[in-house]
Amino acid sequence: MGVFTRTTRGGAAAAAVAALALTAGLGFGRLASAQAPDDAPTPGKLVYDQYCAACHDKPEPGSRAAPVANLRKMSAQTLTTALTTGVMKPVGDQLTRRQMRELVEYLAAPEGPLGTAWIEKAMCAPDRREVDLSGPPAQLGFGVGQDNGRRMSAAQAGLKTRDVADLEVAWTFAFPRTSSLRSQGVVVGSTLFYPAGQTNYVLALDTRTGCVKWASELPSPIRNSLAVGRLGPKGPLAVVGGDNAGQLVALDAKTGKIAWRVDPRHDKNVPLSGSPLFAGEKIIVPVSAMDVANAMRPTFECCKSHGAIVAVEAATGKTLWTWHTMEDAKPLGRKTSHGVETYGPSGAPIWSSPAVDLKKGVVYTATGENTSPPATKTSDAVVAIDLATGREKWVFQALANDVWNMSCPVGPPAPGRPLNPNCFFANEGSVLRDHDFGGGPVIFKGSKGRDVILAGQKSGEVWALDARDGKVLWRHQFGPGTPLGGVHWGIATDGVRVFAPISDPNVPADRSAAGLHAIDVATGKIAWQWKAAPDCEGDRKTRMPTCAGKYGLSAPPLVIDGAVLAGSLDGRLWAFDAAKGDVLGVYDTAQAYQAVNGLAGAGGSIDAAGIFAGDGLVFVSSGYAAFGQQPGNVLVALKPRAK
Repeated sequence: MGVFTRTTRGGAAAAAVAALALTAGLGFGRLASAQAPDDAPTPGKLVYDQYCAACHDKPEPGSRAAPVANLRKMSAQTLTTALTTGVMKPVGDQLTRRQMRELVEYLAAPEGPLGTAWIEKAMCAPDRREVDLSGPPAQLGFGVGQDNGRRMSAAQAGLKTRDVADLEVAWTFAFPRTSSLRSQGVVVGSTLFYPAGQTNYVLALDTRTGCVKWASELPSPIRNSLAVGRLGPKGPLAVVGGDNAGQLVALDAKTGKIAWRVDPRHDKNVPLSGSPLFAGEKIIVPVSAMDVANAMRPTFECCKSHGAIVAVEAATGKTLWTWHTMEDAKPLGRKTSHGVETYGPSGAPIWSSPAVDLKKGVVYTATGENTSPPATKTSDAVVAIDLATGREKWVFQALANDVWNMSCPVGPPAPGRPLNPNCFFANEGSVLRDHDFGGGPVIFKGSKGRDVILAGQKSGEVWALDARDGKVLWRHQFGPGTPLGGVHWGIATDGVRVFAPISDPNVPADRSAAGLHAIDVATGKIAWQWKAAPDCEGDRKTRMPTCAGKYGLSAPPLVIDGAVLAGSLDGRLWAFDAAKGDVLGVYDTAQAYQAVNGLAGAGGSIDAAGIFAGDGLVFVSSGYAAFGQQPGNVLVALKPRAK
């Protein structure tokens, strides 16, 4: 088999990005001399000052805007994708091709041709490139199992509780042109399948050494976490993920070749942020929305997009059904102060991963806020959907009237302060909270067959619902919640307790609940709580400049045997006793590494992508430049310290 698998098949969105990069003159090899000092009156600096500086020069605490220093660590490809199909498309849509070229040249990190040396230096010896798929996967995807509980037995992980108390580096792998790692991999036997940062590759790595078994180049980088399953009853085992162009891609796990690449979206302008999940002969795909960011542009017709859940046929990728969070938006019959037509309803994106009960034939998902009125019952909600038909079974809404987009303040508008025209509804009953369910629901097997659905919300709340009808069994709120705080990316369970990580970046210490909270599911009583605290001692302030304000737990935890592992925004990996909450050990990933593929690596914030494990190792994606956090580009493989 060849070392590299490449594809010439690309979706329209990927082709458009490539075409724009070429026609705009974004020759990546020319960028090494493109960056000028901040005070140089270059054309790119002028574009930056006009369109970007207000948000990125000095982001306010809690802002989602990355500081310009973080932008300068991003590649031309990453910046171009963000401006054309990503979160900064509202800005990119205002630019001419020439302005796009000048802006990217001004900001992008100096770079030459990407090449493949960073892969070739780490290729396994020919006799170690075989991918053995004879054993069961260590996890099926983001939530480990179909219940989304993020729980691994000692046998699944190859680790016992005592093993995670004292970890050391086994190997690291660094990714070029990467400032954020937002994806989890999956482990089958001695092979780790991993989306290679912000490059266009998926890699099959040897778990013990980090060497490369195969490398598959895609038209666009994988955006979410991988899932593993079989492409039909007699099909090959495959890894599946959604890319930045909105395409769902299935790769043959044995060879890395693309089995199919399809577009499951009902709206070609929205991303696939949540991770897919195999459900028998189907794959369940969450679909997000983009207008929450698009609305920042006053001339944007706010708002039209909405979230969905799609079931595709695993063998072919063919769409079988789509459940929409709401009907298509219609003109509201009113214009903004800029004379722009308004639309609604919109929003309720699904950027979390689903759970599936195959025996009962139910998909469980969770949604975000509305982005324009009228408010719908499906925003900030947990939803049960029939797996066979896609029909809605029940909806539990945790917060009503949460109509919000990034043109709005959080909470009541300040008296006399002018609002962006696309926050035209601010004084019309919206609570303006942005309290999504960022983490997907968890199916908890209760006594006497009475299953419980657990869900964590950015409000800081943890909900327990009756799986039969969505009625509330109990709830707890930890801290005030914020748009980037509360329970951000997910929860975990050990079969007795549910573990809720709280982020609360930049929330004052006397109000913050940043840390890890354990609740006994059967009784709804708090089992234990651990409060996080900043560590800026020694050189940590240099390695982690945001350590004083961003140290909570945002990424979802992982249960291994009797331990809970959780990563913090300041780059630390914590191990807790699941029953008692005692800290078993801590490892700081925010440091420099010399990776097995010859690149210099640097760890940073742990966010979005949770910890995962397999074959006796713990894997940490270290680095997340979004939201003003610490960039990084390294996958850290940790093993029990030799005694």
